[in-house]
Amino acid sequence: MEINEQNFGGNYHLITITNQNGTSLSVSDLGARVVHFQTMIDNEKRELVLGFDEAKEYLEKDPYIGASIGRMAGRITNGTFKLDDETFKVKTDPDTGHCLHGGAPSFEAKQWHYTVINGENEASVIFYQTSPDMENGFPGTLDVEVRYTLTNDDTWRVTVQGISDRKTVFNPTNHVYFNLTGDPAQPIDEHTLWLNSRLFATLNKDTMPTGEVVSVSGTAFDFQHPKKLGEVFASDFRQSTMVGGIDHPFLLKKQPDLLKAAELISPDGKVSIQVKTDASGIVIFTANFGEDGPEMRGKKLVDHGGITFETQELPGAERLESFGDVTLEPNQVREFVTEYKINKYKEIE
Repeated sequence: MEINEQNFGGNYHLITITNQNGTSLSVSDLGARVVHFQTMIDNEKRELVLGFDEAKEYLEKDPYIGASIGRMAGRITNGTFKLDDETFKVKTDPDTGHCLHGGAPSFEAKQWHYTVINGENEASVIFYQTSPDMENGFPGTLDVEVRYTLTNDDTWRVTVQGISDRKTVFNPTNHVYFNLTGDPAQPIDEHTLWLNSRLFATLNKDTMPTGEVVSVSGTAFDFQHPKKLGEVFASDFRQSTMVGGIDHPFLLKKQPDLLKAAELISPDGKVSIQVKTDASGIVIFTANFGEDGPEMRGKKLVDHGGITFETQELPGAERLESFGDVTLEPNQVREFVTEYKINKYKEIE
């Protein structure tokens, strides 16, 4: 495995792991984020994720793209939650009155410490940071480790661990946007999606979970059989039109080991990303930015220019018991594992 480190602007670093197939994963200590995930298609390197060319662009344009998210992914209604009998008020977005992705700034804006481990068949970059007690209103001094591993079978593995000295909540995720054309000016309408999910959580007009979980059957959100994402964007399904695409939590069919949760296939059929996870849910967001997408890598990001697979417990679990358990007991390690595997297919003649 080949490892290269370079400056990413300012005091930030870009670390690139390249495997024996020429597949590479580039990550930065700004937000413990993924900047590039590239593979060889027809003897050319193809980009599979969205990103910017240097660190300051993330801070100026969109700090969440590719970043590690925490302490709590998603939105916390009114920025309040209870632990035992104590109510905590955390930092909210002034525009909405709700807490988003742990309050801003949070994991996505920190400069993380890191170390590199190189092996024969895989290599890892391990990022680590400490979130102080009551940072953004969250209790407990929380030590977090984010490990990105690239293997020789073209799998990128994300392992996140957290341990706190005080009872708290912890529901991290990763906010990488995939576009398997490598072109932010190309919408993902022609990408094909399969989801291992029979149920999704409905949202209200503020995009907060209502607490209701309903069947995908008969709706535009039924991906139990693969279909093109453009079918959703063209539908009049109320939950979709309300957010301009998909921005919803889907429940996964649980298994004891890593579960095959999703698969995304490129428009040309030459490459797919298979997602496996031990999480109980996955938030699918289809970059519903309208005309407000940022400039990236020399092009303007179009509406529906990417898709996230945010593996996590369902957003709202801090107030809705049926949505899962995001409680982290003192001095207990909690771990989350997700894998993104590249599969390649020869062109059918």
